[in-house]
Amino acid sequence: MKIGFIDYYLDEWHANEYPRMIREQSGGRMEVCFAYGYIPSPISGKTSEEWCGEQGIALCATIEEVVEKSDVLVVLSPDNCEMHEELSRLPLQSGKRTYIDKTFAPTKKAAEAILSLAESCGTPCYSTSALRFAAEYQPLRGSRINAAAFQGPSGMDTYGVHQLEPMVMLMGGTVKRVMALRKEEWAQWLLEWEDGRVSSVLCTGGASPFLANLSLEEGCRAVEVKSDFFKVFIDNLIAFFETGEIPVPHEETIAVMAVREAALKALERTGEWISL
Repeated sequence: MKIGFIDYYLDEWHANEYPRMIREQSGGRMEVCFAYGYIPSPISGKTSEEWCGEQGIALCATIEEVVEKSDVLVVLSPDNCEMHEELSRLPLQSGKRTYIDKTFAPTKKAAEAILSLAESCGTPCYSTSALRFAAEYQPLRGSRINAAAFQGPSGMDTYGVHQLEPMVMLMGGTVKRVMALRKEEWAQWLLEWEDGRVSSVLCTGGASPFLANLSLEEGCRAVEVKSDFFKVFIDNLIAFFETGEIPVPHEETIAVMAVREAALKALERTGEWISL
């Protein structure tokens, strides 16, 4: 199975690591064969031509060429989600199974537009944070969580989705409003759910393990993610390419992006509640 990469710029961690992971974990059944980069890397300066030469992957001049030559597609641009609507338009019109990397979209409206296009064209697609597949979270699925506090590294813009997606997945329901407090890179969100439950998300701006403290019906429980969640994510990606079965409901992806959009707005108006 030939995989095509479509990226904003190709010299980034996901593009660098996914080809090896997919090849090894699929037992060679799948290979990244084609790639397109919209611009050279603004960080390293490496061009698409240089990246493809180093990776041994055929460079395509256009997105159309990648779509035409590939069996399945990966739209990357993990740190520039504002590009996903443009980069995924042709893949989602193709009917070919397409994975769109996290963070999925900058707004709820953009998320809905992307998924609406996929559904209207009959294209199986999904997006996810790899943290969704952490082994530590799986026994908690289906549990009643009354309140929760999630903590993780770096900032909300790029790493917040790794906390928001497990939170929405495990708690279910709908977030009503969000408030933020901030001290330099340290940022914390308080979330109120429509059914009265509460949760919080802390992005430290620096190093931190992924932690969750949960108030369950049977009592409180602390969870630290130590498992190899990226391996399980790649296994799920391979299964999606093979079967076309979508592992993450579109409605949940839209909900996560709605919370993220409100959380980023709350950072600009600290101490105020922002309604979703």
